[in-house]
Amino acid sequence: MPHFKITDFTDAYANAPNIPNGDAWPEAWVDPAKSFRTNWPHVEADISYGEHERETYDLFSPEGESKGLLAFIHGGFWLRLDKSYWSHLAKGALERGYSVVIPTYPLCPEVRVQDISKSAARAVSHAASKVEGPIILTGHSAGGHLVTRLISQGSKLEEATLQRIEHVVSISGVHDLRPLLKSDLNKGIGLDLSEAQTESPALLHPLIDTPVTCWVGANERSEFLRQNALLASMWRGLGLATAAIEEPDKHHFNVIDGLCDTHSPLLQTIFETK
Repeated sequence: MPHFKITDFTDAYANAPNIPNGDAWPEAWVDPAKSFRTNWPHVEADISYGEHERETYDLFSPEGESKGLLAFIHGGFWLRLDKSYWSHLAKGALERGYSVVIPTYPLCPEVRVQDISKSAARAVSHAASKVEGPIILTGHSAGGHLVTRLISQGSKLEEATLQRIEHVVSISGVHDLRPLLKSDLNKGIGLDLSEAQTESPALLHPLIDTPVTCWVGANERSEFLRQNALLASMWRGLGLATAAIEEPDKHHFNVIDGLCDTHSPLLQTIFETK
């Protein structure tokens, strides 16, 4: 087998230039998200969970009594985007009877990744105080990092909230931050080696014994495939039930589409894994 070496870490994590019509995103999410947010009858918008102006979330409630809470934490390499792009992704979980919280968080370089991890913990704990029942954590890209960081050593998630988590699903997550030190992305993110190590779930012990699913599009960049397999392998070796799934014919941007469809393989995995 030939050896393989990454020579361009910026390209290794560059999604849009390596996807056909990749420049259509994130704008392609704007109208579906706005339409869903406008038309869903049970939405509490812009709930504050902290002191920063970006520490707000939208809470979507299902028809009838809620069975629990699904948290979706967005991506954007900790540098961009907010909750307004993702509202339509609540549809599948709502149809399964779960409430859905979608937070916005402060961004680099104003804050550090470790501060964003703390914001994510505050958001989930705050929403959990409003919704009873089990909690499912899911997030995309940087959000996949954040949801796995929430159950890792050093997490600021409240203990009562931590113990309610029944499944964690990282979609196209970045679980070892050290490669980003060699990417131009880090000019904005501002990681140093120490923080990259202390904020990398793959280098940390999980705090709870709950199933963890690492989900990625089979057509994604090889680094996202590697990062996906990495966490599942590392945490399986620490005693967790883990799975690494590569969904056929999906790339970094459409891999989250399954969240809209209650019968999709992604939603079935999220809700039927115990």
